Amino acid sequence: MSRGQLSLSVVEAGVGVVLVLAVTTGFVLGVPAPDTREAQLDAYASDAATVLSNEPPRHRGTSRLAEVAASPAAFDRERTALDERVDRLLPDNLLYRIDTPHGAAGYRRPAGVPVGRATVTTAGGDVTIRVWYA
Repeated sequence: MSRGQLSLSVVEAGVGVVLVLAVTTGFVLGVPAPDTREAQLDAYASDAATVLSNEPPRHRGTSRLAEVAASPAAFDRERTALDERVDRLLPDNLLYRIDTPHGAAGYRRPAGVPVGRATVTTAGGDVTIRVWYA
């Protein structure tokens, strides 16, 4: 009884061709890049929160963020200055919102956009900074 057998070199050549095609396809199609937008936005928010929480207050308190969270009157007095400072801190392609126990400053966040967030705890309550691409 005769049996047909492929020679070992033909099998090796076939496996080699399949391997080369697989590697070539991987290079041509590429690997999808991870979505780093939210991580980058978190970094922007964290940087802004760090700067503001280490800045001296304009009037009284331990930091600029502690001052705006201290009372409704302090928040109303400092809102415009806080807006201007955050505008200078963040790149031009970002919008932001700062939520304090006594009010919010910045822009309304549109639904469905990636957002970065950082929260700082102060004696007057938590202050949350959110940033997103304009």
